[in-house]
Amino acid sequence: MTEEIIFAGFGGQGVLSMAKILAYSGIMEKKEVTWMPSYGPEMRGGTANVIVIVSDERISSPVVNTFDTAIVLNQQSLDKFENTIKPGGTLIYDGNGITRHPERKDITIYRIDATEESSKRNMQKVFNLMVLGGYLKVKPIVGDNNLQQGLEKSLPQRHHNLIPANMEAFEIGKKIINKVQNLNLT
Repeated sequence: MTEEIIFAGFGGQGVLSMAKILAYSGIMEKKEVTWMPSYGPEMRGGTANVIVIVSDERISSPVVNTFDTAIVLNQQSLDKFENTIKPGGTLIYDGNGITRHPERKDITIYRIDATEESSKRNMQKVFNLMVLGGYLKVKPIVGDNNLQQGLEKSLPQRHHNLIPANMEAFEIGKKIINKVQNLNLT
């Protein structure tokens, strides 16, 4: 099993940390992992994306141009990465601020309204774990126990008090992800 994923969104949405948590979780499962971030100097408000590869085999290169899965959190990222998903691949997107919905017919598309749900629950700081929960429901490439260990490893000690909220958000994400049946729905 090899899974090549692009996480993309605005800086401040937790794109980098979401990908890092997944990478550490893969390491906890003794998998081969790469984590390659790309972001501008703005960090907050600028665009950010991260390529993560999780594999049972040795990874020859962290550089890939097409992905098994794209997780996109804004319109700019959807526009940029929708066509980089391999045929038969998966697209997961947050519906907040999306004005042009995905159009591909040769991939499986899921929508997760994590921005809206996290706002309703006053859980904005852990919104990214909702997205990660949705992804791992669809593609369980790491176990929940290893995800928690990855979370503990990636969060600074001073933020370990947020682990229960992160795990709660992770479980919520599993419940709110939905497969898109009709691409004309808004």
